[in-house]
Amino acid sequence: MIDRRAFDGIVEALRDAGYADADIEWSENCGPPASAEAFARETIFVICNSGMKNTVALGIFNRVCGALARGESARTVFNHPGKARAIDDIWARREEHFTGFLAAADVLEYCASIPWIGGITKYHLAKNFGAQVAKPDVHMQRLAALEDSTPQALCERLAQESGFKVATVDVLLWRACAVGIIDSRTGAIHVPLQRAATN
Repeated sequence: MIDRRAFDGIVEALRDAGYADADIEWSENCGPPASAEAFARETIFVICNSGMKNTVALGIFNRVCGALARGESARTVFNHPGKARAIDDIWARREEHFTGFLAAADVLEYCASIPWIGGITKYHLAKNFGAQVAKPDVHMQRLAALEDSTPQALCERLAQESGFKVATVDVLLWRACAVGIIDSRTGAIHVPLQRAATN
């Protein structure tokens, strides 16, 4: 079980590795999109990011945004027919999608109705728009299962204990798994826990 002391050690290890401060600042300040263009770009980023490493996805996203700005199809720079078709649709209908998002009674379900946003990526997108949800990806599912919980319940508990938002806890735990600070299969934490006690 990840308790408050362990979580503090994880955050410090992430800070030492150069991740925590930027992740915390970004996540604590996520909110609803301010425009149809902002809505479309964030949605397109999540689509580009699904199933890929963030560094690869960022390059694709930048190329796609360039193509869209030139009035071209995403297909001219992105060789994934399904994702490119969804991106073109989202960009063409961005005002409609943005209005629908703002009017939605259930943000998660609205996100799931967008082309190429599925059962897991709806959490990613909603979280990027300020919803206090945990994305149940493979790392978070494993961590939660180790304490017979859910990703949402795990993040809610640690949010209450730490003062961070639920979505921020999710980002920090995911990042710790992604960079090897936490082994999500075993729950092993690869930082000295004494560090948290000295802060």
